[in-house]
Amino acid sequence: MTFYKNGAAYWQTMIDNAVSTLERQVTIRGNWEIEKTIRIPPDFTVCLEDCHLRMADGTYCNMFRNAGYERSGGNTADGADHGIRILGRGRAILDGGTYNGLHERNSLKDGNPHISVNNLILFVNVDGFEISHIHLRNQRWWAMNFLFCRHGSIRHIDFCSEDGIADRDGSRIPGKTLADIGEYPGHEAYIRNSDGIDLRAGCHDILIGDITGFTQDDTVALTGLPGKLEEMYRVEGLPTDIHNVIIRNVNSASFCTNIRLLNQGGIRLYNILIDGMMDASAGSPHMDRGIYGVRVGDNHMYGPRHSTPDETFNITIRNVYSRARSSAVQLAGSITNCVLDNINTFDGCPNVLLNDAKLYPENGGTV
Repeated sequence: MTFYKNGAAYWQTMIDNAVSTLERQVTIRGNWEIEKTIRIPPDFTVCLEDCHLRMADGTYCNMFRNAGYERSGGNTADGADHGIRILGRGRAILDGGTYNGLHERNSLKDGNPHISVNNLILFVNVDGFEISHIHLRNQRWWAMNFLFCRHGSIRHIDFCSEDGIADRDGSRIPGKTLADIGEYPGHEAYIRNSDGIDLRAGCHDILIGDITGFTQDDTVALTGLPGKLEEMYRVEGLPTDIHNVIIRNVNSASFCTNIRLLNQGGIRLYNILIDGMMDASAGSPHMDRGIYGVRVGDNHMYGPRHSTPDETFNITIRNVYSRARSSAVQLAGSITNCVLDNINTFDGCPNVLLNDAKLYPENGGTV
């Protein structure tokens, strides 16, 4: 397959021209090598029509970002970008290309940039967005990362992570895949933590639906943690809560967890509906089976403290079908008003694991 060179420079010029002529839309076709980040301005639509965009070898940058955050005032509530759309038509592929060796163990060390440069799509402080009908391949870390984003939809997304494993330095072990690992080695760099969709601090009023494919780590993750990522992409004047999120119809093979919810260190996580999760790992060419179907909370400490009962609440999980080896649903930490409904298992998967969870039913909450 032949890829045109300097795709980012070409399409950034086309985007800038479309803004100057008030068209506010471009349609990308064909196969392009992306050598630097394409920045999307507010009130703008990028149509990806039967195209394949692949990160150039040796690059350390995102494929797409919203343009406003890096401008003066873009890190404030009043400086949000609005109305950004990335819409696929036909077969639209965003491809991480050849792995660049950057992982969580060497992020910000030995002159390396932060691992977030390996997101294919990184949106910060966007109010009103849509991303739909896209295939994401070979993500070098999380494929799509959102911080302080709201009023958006992420729909009809298909993933296919690279399924190789790496040594401690992040280099590929020839001939080895995830099928060669007996259990998830979370303390090593063997897998690249290549999530699908991550909503981080400050994300709310978002619909995620019709998600398919294979991810090395979590397919969909809502994680509120006060870490380096949140320090780098802080938005002044906005709360850090993650809330009012609907996740529907996740049909994926995930080496770790199909849907992950986690909050610590004072970031609240609430009003979350998960409706429809199918474990698609049976017969997968990439792996045997994952660890969890849906996972809420964790006994491991990721922030300065665990969440309290008033920080994780109103969590509804229904219509889950899992063959995970640990449990279809795992609950840990303190959770208020958690509702589980129609949790199904097959191929010997345990049902619900209460990992020292402290549950506080209120307003009809049931487990």
